[in-house]
Amino acid sequence: RSLLGDLTNAFSGLMSSSNGSILSQQQQQQQRTFIQMGTTLKVVDNSGGKEVMCIQSLRGKKGARLGDIVIGSVKEAAHKVDVKKGKDAIQKGKVKKGNVVYGVVVRAAMQKGRVDGSQVRFDDNAIVILGIKEKKKDENGKEKKKKYAGGFHQPLGTRVFGPVPHEMRLKKQLKILSLAQHLV
Repeated sequence: RSLLGDLTNAFSGLMSSSNGSILSQQQQQQQRTFIQMGTTLKVVDNSGGKEVMCIQSLRGKKGARLGDIVIGSVKEAAHKVDVKKGKDAIQKGKVKKGNVVYGVVVRAAMQKGRVDGSQVRFDDNAIVILGIKEKKKDENGKEKKKKYAGGFHQPLGTRVFGPVPHEMRLKKQLKILSLAQHLV
C-alpha cells in the first residue's frame, strides 16, 4: 500500500506539474499575439477615449505591432461634465463613444526585438489616437470610402501617459515622443 500510495502521489504531482506547464505555455502564447481585429486597446492620451476596439490593422494581414497604425472603434469614452451654469452637458474630450478613429500602437504585449539583442514587451496594449475617420459624401449623397494616405502624424491629445518606446522615432511619430512622460 505505501508503495502504491507513493506512486499515485508522484503520478498526480507529475500530472499537476505538466498541466501547469501547459497552462503557462498557453498564457505566454496569448500574450505574444499581434494586435488584430477585436483586440481591445487602452487609450493613453487625453483625447477623451478610454478604450478602443481594433477594427483593422493598416500593416498587413497578420496584425499590428509596436508603432503600427490601426483603425478602431471607441468603446468607452470620458464621461460628460455637467456645467454649473446650465443643464447642458459638455463632452470632456475630442472623441466620443462610437467614433471610428485612427491610432498608433505605443505599447504592445507582443515582444519586439531591438538591434542590440534585447527584447521590449509591455503589460498591456495601448494606442494614441491620431484622428477621427470621417465619412465623405460625393455630390450624389452617397458615402465614399476614404483611403488612408499616411498623413496622420499628429496626435489629437496634448499629453501621453506612461512609457513609450523609442522605436516610435523610426515610425516618424516624433510628436508622440515629445509628449510622452517616459521613454523606454
